[in-house]
Amino acid sequence: MHIKKVIVAGATGMLGSQIVKELLEQGAEVTAMVRASSDRNALIKMGVKNFVIGDMMDIPSLKHALSSKHGFDAIVASAAGYTRRKKGDNAVTDTIGYRNLVDATKEAGIPRFVLISILESDKAKSVPHFYNKYLIEKYLAEKKQPFIALRPGAFLDQSPDFIIDKIKKGILPTFLTGTYGIIYTPQLAKYTAMAAIALADTALNTSIDIGWEKPVNEDILKTAFASVLKKNIQTKPVIPSVVLKFILPIVAKFNDNIYDMCEMIRWIDTGVYISTNPQRQKNFFGELPTVEESIAQYCRDRGLI
Repeated sequence: MHIKKVIVAGATGMLGSQIVKELLEQGAEVTAMVRASSDRNALIKMGVKNFVIGDMMDIPSLKHALSSKHGFDAIVASAAGYTRRKKGDNAVTDTIGYRNLVDATKEAGIPRFVLISILESDKAKSVPHFYNKYLIEKYLAEKKQPFIALRPGAFLDQSPDFIIDKIKKGILPTFLTGTYGIIYTPQLAKYTAMAAIALADTALNTSIDIGWEKPVNEDILKTAFASVLKKNIQTKPVIPSVVLKFILPIVAKFNDNIYDMCEMIRWIDTGVYISTNPQRQKNFFGELPTVEESIAQYCRDRGLI
């Protein structure tokens, strides 16, 4: 049996590390692409033995990291510049950096590129970091680099997790007011690993919406948490409405990140951030997670039940 060799870009991130964990559990040989300054300890404890140094803004390092001599069967790209969680991250990673990564992948002859894109990103021209993902999907197609783009909705869990401390007190902090698609990070990690090593080649050169069996809003989430935790739950906005409506739009004129966030909230609240083809996800990955079972999984993982 051929053991699939997968390189993961963004392996030290919240999502990337969970993708690595899933790949290892599904029997892949994983190589983590990291910066020279990255902390590898968590990945080593997880069982990663292979590392290569690569920076998406450094073309020579990418060519070396992705060289055909490694014989990679797939690359998973979960790096994120917009969130700027770590030193060295930058918004241009989402544009120039990803193009560099696609070019190096194509040159190395890696037969599968798994991109973590964004739900309905092709319709989100007003939201820079959403639409940039769609542009990379287009770039992959233009370069004729075989790919699978997974398009998750909002993440139930964030880094840092702003739910955990509040939910213990019976409060569900809410960031969005409308109805939207959603996924829990370990679920996306499982699908990503499957896309890298298990899906047939017939899945290539396409995008797949990723989410739960139905979209959610604050009332649906509140009800699910209350049912799982068996206690009364109240909702409270992370950003007070007065700040969202009057203060942030002013700040957004002078800050690109705040502008992007304001546009994202405005766009999502129009109701378009919802999977238009959940059956496609079901065909590739099986039954979609339900709201309550996903909330229960989150609560178990956090030691709440």
